[in-house]
Amino acid sequence: MKGIAVVAQTGGPTAVINSSLAGIISQCLKEENVEEVWGCHFGMKGLLEEDFIDLTNAPVDLLQQTPGSALGSSRIKLNTENIPRVLEVFKKYNIRYFFGIGGDDTQLNVYEVEKYCKEQGYELGGMGCPKTVDNDLPLTDHTPGFPSAARYTALSVYQGGRLTQDMQKVDQFVIYQTIGRSAGWLAAAPYGFKEKESDPPHIILMPETPFNEDKFVEFFKECYDKYGFVSIITGEGVMDEDGNPVSATKVNDDFGNKEFGAMGGVSVGMEIHKIITKHFPDMRGEFQVTESLPMCADDRTVDIDVKEAFELGVKAVELAANGESGFMTTIECLEGPEYKTRIGKVPLCDVGGKQKPIPAKYIAENGMDMTPAFNEYIRPLLGKKPEYADLSVLKIIEKK
Repeated sequence: MKGIAVVAQTGGPTAVINSSLAGIISQCLKEENVEEVWGCHFGMKGLLEEDFIDLTNAPVDLLQQTPGSALGSSRIKLNTENIPRVLEVFKKYNIRYFFGIGGDDTQLNVYEVEKYCKEQGYELGGMGCPKTVDNDLPLTDHTPGFPSAARYTALSVYQGGRLTQDMQKVDQFVIYQTIGRSAGWLAAAPYGFKEKESDPPHIILMPETPFNEDKFVEFFKECYDKYGFVSIITGEGVMDEDGNPVSATKVNDDFGNKEFGAMGGVSVGMEIHKIITKHFPDMRGEFQVTESLPMCADDRTVDIDVKEAFELGVKAVELAANGESGFMTTIECLEGPEYKTRIGKVPLCDVGGKQKPIPAKYIAENGMDMTPAFNEYIRPLLGKKPEYADLSVLKIIEKK
């Protein structure tokens, strides 16, 4: 089928989301049945409002190293009221290929559009391309954007931990809050840089493990007694044992998701800080909240992340051009001593609106640390760990 291809970027960005866009553009320009390739200005909002950008002459090479969502993004849930409008736009411009780059909510939107067009007898190649720094999309080994955000987080915690270690006579603890509303992959990522037990982070709080104040305080004291300082990392979506957000947010987005961090007007990092100082009033500590910075920091991008994001975009177009529809492209890790992957596909109905928590085998028994098995997964994705001087190994001069 001949027609126009449109691509939308929705939800939060990543450092490599534009590499997937570049892959889609470059492959669309090679396909005979794709007459033109357009971008939806500000995601689904642009699609509904017929606000398109001609991508024929887009700087594909430069896009691969450009952070943020180059097309602009939005968070709009497609439903029975506005999906007929999407089909109306498709028919008006003879749009026959639709690509959505995003997380589980985006994949759900693409699935609903593709299903509706099929029910109405409109021929469409609808494909999803994964994206989320949260790494919580199911049926893909990891999502593009996660490795770079994981490196950003791991470096920040590693460097912030060094700062606290050196300043422990002033500040005895540090709390780093990262994004990740329903899964703790980013919170756990810094564990991949640990080489010895005293290395930061010491405590990892994740949505997968209910937060218990007494157990946390006990473990905090144990870490402080061992190391003289405590490095804590917390995911924004940590819940207590009753299922309430530790951050105390009461705000939801259009998809019904809890709004954490600045969007929710709250901070789980600050709440953890309050708990520590309540139990240890003589202690001082800092908390660091990066919010969306891991989503757009191209200076810490991992090379394999850029490469895989591009390949996922290319594969989505290839599948659609060959008459396939209703799939999301995926990353499959191959067995062997070296890190190797291939690009596969899964039905959109199996990923849209669904999340992938950290498997139990990766979480330590106390729920606030990781197991060595997690390192086998995360280390190939983080890139090289920087080397720093360690003066603690030098000879201590004896007092006279």
